[in-house]
Amino acid sequence: MPWIALTRAVSPTIADCEISHIDRTPIDVARAIRQHAQYEHTLAELGCEVRHVPPAPEHPDAVFIEDTAVVLDELAIITRPGAESRRGETAAVVTALQSLRPLAYIEAPGTVDGGDVLVVGPRIFVGRTERTNDEGIAQLRDLTASLGYSVVPVAVRGCLHLKTAVTVLDEHTVLHNPAWVDADAFVPLQAVAVPDDEPMAANVVRLDDTLVYAESYPRTLAMLRMRGYHVVTVPADELAKAEGAVTCCSMLLRA
Repeated sequence: MPWIALTRAVSPTIADCEISHIDRTPIDVARAIRQHAQYEHTLAELGCEVRHVPPAPEHPDAVFIEDTAVVLDELAIITRPGAESRRGETAAVVTALQSLRPLAYIEAPGTVDGGDVLVVGPRIFVGRTERTNDEGIAQLRDLTASLGYSVVPVAVRGCLHLKTAVTVLDEHTVLHNPAWVDADAFVPLQAVAVPDDEPMAANVVRLDDTLVYAESYPRTLAMLRMRGYHVVTVPADELAKAEGAVTCCSMLLRA
């Protein structure tokens, strides 16, 4: 079944983005736009139908569209982002998703960022972070229980989102930074640790048998390829200055 990738343009105001766990450094907007275009091109080459949600120049973080919804095969849950400045990003995503999935919503006082939600089969791992609270996690559980999903809260420390610390390599394996999340949370899945000197390297987009990965982490890349994974790399270091990563820049769903 083909993939649809919803994406959103880099905002010209991206330098005013929310920053939580890294130092703010100057962002070259033109370079970030080029990197995002290459990312979209890569997704298209891998068979995704790339659909552009209308730009939101007034929202510095809008390129990180993943945070605005949690999309399952049966349902799309529109989030209530933890940063108040981002809550206006969801309206256009509602429009983009309403013909593709039934919609549900996280309501106040719950907060959820999509970057804190990792779906592995029938389990939905949800990071407890500054952006996702216990009320939001409880609402996710209520919205998905009848569909056969179990929600597993995960403690996250030292980074922005759960997916900053861990993502899926295949049905049986996750890639993680043990300094930020404990492997025990994902048992019986195997947890592969990133090298200590590449702490941001645990974020990867899985598209069937291909991994889309930032080219900034050569040691982890070599390890993944040694393990037999087919990995396609993209430049993403400029977007990383906005505390984003490759999963953040698209919302992937089965057509």
